[in-house]
Amino acid sequence: MARVKHEGQWYGLDEGESVLDGLLRRGVAVPHSCRAGACQSCLMRAERGEVPAKAQVGLKETLKARGYFLACACQPDSELEVAGAGADLRVSARIASLERLSDSVLRVRLRPEGRFEYRAGQYVSLLRADGLARSYSLASQPHEDLLELHVRRISGGLMSGWLFDEAGPGEPVVLQGPAGDCFYVPGRPEQPLLLAGTGTGLAPLYGIARDALAQGHTGPIWLFHGAVDASGLYLVDELRALQSQYPQLQYRPCVLKGQERVGVWVGALDALIKEACPRPAGWRALLCGNPDLVLSLRKKLFLAGLSLKEIHADAFLPSTPPPQAGTGVTTSASDTSR
Repeated sequence: MARVKHEGQWYGLDEGESVLDGLLRRGVAVPHSCRAGACQSCLMRAERGEVPAKAQVGLKETLKARGYFLACACQPDSELEVAGAGADLRVSARIASLERLSDSVLRVRLRPEGRFEYRAGQYVSLLRADGLARSYSLASQPHEDLLELHVRRISGGLMSGWLFDEAGPGEPVVLQGPAGDCFYVPGRPEQPLLLAGTGTGLAPLYGIARDALAQGHTGPIWLFHGAVDASGLYLVDELRALQSQYPQLQYRPCVLKGQERVGVWVGALDALIKEACPRPAGWRALLCGNPDLVLSLRKKLFLAGLSLKEIHADAFLPSTPPPQAGTGVTTSASDTSR
């Protein structure tokens, strides 16, 4: 039977059980969120033993070289000694401000207490003092003093509920990361960009669009934001102001339900994209938000002629609650990762 050693204590793993599930089952607090290998909040470091290759899929080579792996994807064949993510991946921060952007979306601004390098559109894991972790995309710009996250309220969500109802300015948190490949890459300023997302998938796209414009992107930038109804749209005035300032930016908010009105389109997001951008060959696309929509858009854009290497997707997966210690039973409260 495989065993894992953490903070001097050995724990046996059941057949096919991951390091994360095995530790959570025994009541060991390990930061985690999606438990699907996407958010990277469960990163741990191997101090001795063999890490399966699949536990490092998607990690940067620098992280692999330092022994980091995804605890949710790690099913060791033998003994493995592990430790939590080190100070090289984490920085302390404090909440600077909390602002309602809509009834369901909160703008969270954070002030890092150390050096924190990132690219607009990447995501970070936000860790509360008790170890609760959730991943959120960065809507801010690297040159800005504060980091900006957009948090959607989830019914029963542990992190979103805390941020909406309890947290306040000055509250200490920890940031881990950044991670993710959805960001602007300079070098082809004339290349058309297609940015599409739903819900708080707007957060990384808002950051990416402003970053591209700040870096002198001259090609067309189409930004599509979809929601079920008008209550799901936010930052509308800010994006319209940005569109009026930069003629290469085309902002298209759309809803599935509601009446047509000036500046807001009614219909499916993919249909609007197809109508506005029927021939995307040679473009670069960045897709964020609902995983089903992201997967569908990726396929449709490829079939329309867009190269797969030019499609970058960041699906927002739901977090999965941990099993209760000693029972294997999960609780019901969860949040959406990013």
